Amino acid sequence: MIMDYNISKPSVFLSQYVKQYWGLENCYPAGNEHIQRIVPHGLFELVFYMDDKPETTDRQKAISDSVIITGQLKSYHDLKVTGNLSLFAIYFLPHGLSMFLNLPMNELFNQSVPLKSILKDKVNKLEDELSTAGSFEKKIIIAEDFLIGQIQKNVKNYYFERIRRVVSRINQAKGILKIEDLAAESFLSRKQFERTFYDFIGTTPKQFLKTVRFQNSIFEKSQNTVVNFTEIAHRCGYFDQAHMINDFKSLTGMTPKNYFEKEGVFSDYFG
Repeated sequence: MIMDYNISKPSVFLSQYVKQYWGLENCYPAGNEHIQRIVPHGLFELVFYMDDKPETTDRQKAISDSVIITGQLKSYHDLKVTGNLSLFAIYFLPHGLSMFLNLPMNELFNQSVPLKSILKDKVNKLEDELSTAGSFEKKIIIAEDFLIGQIQKNVKNYYFERIRRVVSRINQAKGILKIEDLAAESFLSRKQFERTFYDFIGTTPKQFLKTVRFQNSIFEKSQNTVVNFTEIAHRCGYFDQAHMINDFKSLTGMTPKNYFEKEGVFSDYFG
């Protein structure tokens, strides 16, 4: 197998919306395949496939086009990778994608959809430019020009800052917060807060906090691989180890022990 992996941070201006860009060039010999488990990571992902496309076990996340946007995930699914995999991807911060697409983010919840179904004519030109770009760095320049041209200048700006502060607060607390407190800090009723959060983040506050706690448990393990699961559960705000195990099973299909042995200890959200 031949693999070339690249990763880069966005420009200063776009860093308020985008977490990172990454690219992968992978070639699997004929008859070989790789199964990659995809778990909820709290981010939106836009992927441009330049060659073969993976197969997925979840019909709602079938990769039916070369440019796919994936919303907040509720649970796991597997990708089967074969042949030549060439892709360029953008990870958006939880609140970031809302400023580029003129639709409620909850419409993308737990599914992958072709970007063409949302932006139509704009995608073809972008796809052509990326496919002919000679380097990962050139692809970033093309992507950033496109994103800057897509920023929504409308009423979203007013709510965006509120939700951005909420996400920052959640990150600082590693997901160990009460929804009532977040609503109060936003000067919104709980109902208003949940509706606005759902619109911008694409999932409910409860589900998002669950994902952030899960991602933090992966991050904690990555920082100290010998720490035991009882201690991780305590640090990450779970009631007990059984609570953490239940969340892991629902989000990854595995126990924490099996997940760390099989998938490793890297958090997409906090990494």
